[in-house]
Amino acid sequence: MEKLDDIRRVTPETDRPVAVMGEAVPAGFPSPAQDKNGDSIDLNRELITHPASTFCARVAGDSMRDCGIDDGDLLVIDKSLHPRDGDVAVCFVDGEFTLKRISLRRDGLWLVPANPAYPALHVSESSNFQVWGIVSYVIKDMRR
Repeated sequence: MEKLDDIRRVTPETDRPVAVMGEAVPAGFPSPAQDKNGDSIDLNRELITHPASTFCARVAGDSMRDCGIDDGDLLVIDKSLHPRDGDVAVCFVDGEFTLKRISLRRDGLWLVPANPAYPALHVSESSNFQVWGIVSYVIKDMRR
């Protein structure tokens, strides 16, 4: 099973604003570079809605690679969010953590990987199961 390394509580007291461009960066056809900068943003305020219940953890494994979550990525996990069908969640199943997409089906609750090399996991009534938190953001190191 996928495991999470290095779970850390988010500390919102840190105020480190980051400069943000005044306009969106085009991802289609190239356009002239924009010279003007906009205001700055605080990534804590931008990414964290519920500081007391938000944690960060690194991903260890590749079971969610096909949805853009790779080994080593940093997850922002909000424990206060109510799980919904389709959410990517950190779950505790029978003594182990796993990162999977929640799927509510006619035949019950399933935890679904985003890599065909891993099987979906049916959560039976006898399972020791808990949704530990919902992934609200994925932070990637693009230079690895």
